[in-house]
Amino acid sequence: MLEAGTMLLFCAVLFASVALGWSIIPALFVGVLLFMGYGLVRRCSLRAMASRAAGSVRSAGTVVVAFVLIGVLTSLWRASGTIAFIVAHSTAVIHAATVIPLSFLLCSAMSVLVGSSFASAATMGTICMSLGLSMQANPVMLGGAILAGVYVGDRCSPVSTSALLVKQLTHTNLFNTIARMLRTGAVPFVLSCVVYVAAAVVEWLCASGGSGFGAASAAATAGSAGSARAAVSTNASSITDIGGLFSSAFDLHWLTLVPALLVIVLALLRVDVRLLMLASIAASVAVCVGVQHMEWAELLRLLISGYHAQNPQVAALLDGGGILSMLTVMATVCISSAYAGIFAETRMLARLQQVIEMLGHRIGACGATMITATCAAALACNQTLTIMLTHQLCGGLYGDDESERSAQAIDLEDSAVVIAPLIPWSIAGAVPLATINAPTLSLAAATFLYLLPLSRMLASAVRRRSGFRTRHRSQNQNPGLAIPHRPKPMLHMFAHGFHPKSGD
Repeated sequence: MLEAGTMLLFCAVLFASVALGWSIIPALFVGVLLFMGYGLVRRCSLRAMASRAAGSVRSAGTVVVAFVLIGVLTSLWRASGTIAFIVAHSTAVIHAATVIPLSFLLCSAMSVLVGSSFASAATMGTICMSLGLSMQANPVMLGGAILAGVYVGDRCSPVSTSALLVKQLTHTNLFNTIARMLRTGAVPFVLSCVVYVAAAVVEWLCASGGSGFGAASAAATAGSAGSARAAVSTNASSITDIGGLFSSAFDLHWLTLVPALLVIVLALLRVDVRLLMLASIAASVAVCVGVQHMEWAELLRLLISGYHAQNPQVAALLDGGGILSMLTVMATVCISSAYAGIFAETRMLARLQQVIEMLGHRIGACGATMITATCAAALACNQTLTIMLTHQLCGGLYGDDESERSAQAIDLEDSAVVIAPLIPWSIAGAVPLATINAPTLSLAAATFLYLLPLSRMLASAVRRRSGFRTRHRSQNQNPGLAIPHRPKPMLHMFAHGFHPKSGD
């Protein structure tokens, strides 16, 4: 009961922080005090808990360095005109009949390059939403397509903070995990494209005066459509000439594309991600000085505080980046890492981990991870803490060899990373939707985010059923090779009582 009460109190603090619009960092510090207080009640040594927490934070040092590089990189890409070049040339292909599927594809491509859902939503997402609404697109489907797109790259980009965090937690090779993510995400991605193309066809039929299903669909979403269009009507007309807007602020020379091309080429060559980012940073500095004619003093300032455009319209689309922009996620990772050390010392999560292991015996490690990630996302209210909690709770479902760590890495990427944005009160989805002024109902249209975990659970269930049939057939043909009977974990626990495992 004490464990449940402590966790519920922590969740209440997190919910209050998110509901009031405060930073979650103070709430996370409160969590440290709560969990250490639990340890003291359980007569754990304060020195031992602090030592474990410090060791966990030190182990997160590598990923924190990577986050610093990402902050510098995203700031320089804004200042060098790299993002402006990509957005200006990409949005030129958007038309009324294809705005929904193209918004999904363009936001996916942008998020793969910058590795951030928030940055992709603020740039490509904002422009796609404004252009789409000016073309009378359905804001629910349009917002869902943009939200799903910005998380495609947030999941599988080599410069994604979530991908780097999963790599650090599971001690796996980033590019091997990305290759597996491309395979597991291929079918959901294609199905999402089909859904958005179908939505575009329905929109076209409605615009052409169609009846039947198209008219019913239009009537069903009329309320949310009207409110969303009203929210961005003033912005839509002001940024329709994207090329002219960015040309007034940047020299859109083809050399501005070099930093992005370096990321793609070096990622294909599997160059270490930190070297990859350093190479792109060096190229961006050269473009800032040689093409955009920036002063060195200004360049040094933006590395810390981020890019800030003088034109208000450009600023609304491109401002951001810099080391300071990464402080929140770095603090979240460090504090959450401290949780891991405290939990290991106090064994606070031991009973819950036992239950999850029993669930894994029933439905498989993948299914148990999906369910755990959903609950963790609902409680954590953000993506970073969801990833770390899911990893902590599901550790017993996987072994310590390379193949098992790789399996856990891909299960985390296909669950915690994409489920967190689907929780209405989580900042993972609420912030991008608020950035583009899309209705909350757009969560239902973010098809990639729920098709991916559903497809993984379905594939896992099929494999388990196929494996059961194979074993059953083999036992019937070779009775001497039958697997010895083992008591069911749940029955064993009730019969013999709960006994936490020794060690961590």
